[in-house]
Amino acid sequence: MSNPQDLQKDFLESVKFDTNGLVPAIVQDHETGKVLMMAWMNRESLEMTLKKGKACYWSRSRQKLWLKGESSGNMQEIHDILIDCDGDTLLLKVSQKGGACHVGYHSCFYRKVKKDLSLEICDTLMFNPDDVYGKKS
Repeated sequence: MSNPQDLQKDFLESVKFDTNGLVPAIVQDHETGKVLMMAWMNRESLEMTLKKGKACYWSRSRQKLWLKGESSGNMQEIHDILIDCDGDTLLLKVSQKGGACHVGYHSCFYRKVKKDLSLEICDTLMFNPDDVYGKKS
């Protein structure tokens, strides 16, 4: 049987990062199966996630590591990390504290398309983003 360090190395070597060094990560509530969000990870954020047991991503807009919940307190505790058959997409099963979405909803997928192509809110507002991140001018 392989030792755990070999398995971690095998996993990290199996991830196919894109030309920007990123891999998409779909984040799912480990109890309900509800999709909470999608984010990008680079090797460093993935290694930090494995080390801390808390989700860490790469922010493309800020060009830096982003520990989920560092501003809001809405951390994601990792339960499982799965890799798809091609090695180019990850699925993180997490316990979500508070809302996953930066606009305050439990899931980033808080709107559904109706038959008339309008949008309907279909999720729970968990917090006021102005209170958490400050009001945008």
